[in-house]
Amino acid sequence: MDDLTGFQRDLLYVIAGADEPSGQEVKDEIETYYNSEINHGRLYPNLDTLVNKELVEKGQLDRRTNYYALGDQGLDQIKDRRSWEQQYLE
Repeated sequence: MDDLTGFQRDLLYVIAGADEPSGQEVKDEIETYYNSEINHGRLYPNLDTLVNKELVEKGQLDRRTNYYALGDQGLDQIKDRRSWEQQYLE
């Protein structure tokens, strides 16, 4: 996860916490967390990066709507990150 931006890492966590969210659902959740509007030009290229790194899987709900799901590598990245964080919180 050391090669991800903080925004990409946050997207990964949002996707992990939802059941195959659409891009719009990810956008809504991340906007709530950041307390500001996130434009499509920022969101979708970062989601595509997560897909290209094989951390997230992208599927199609219908002709206009994609969904995102955490892949095995994405889950491993989150577990590694949480383990790394935990050592500093003990």
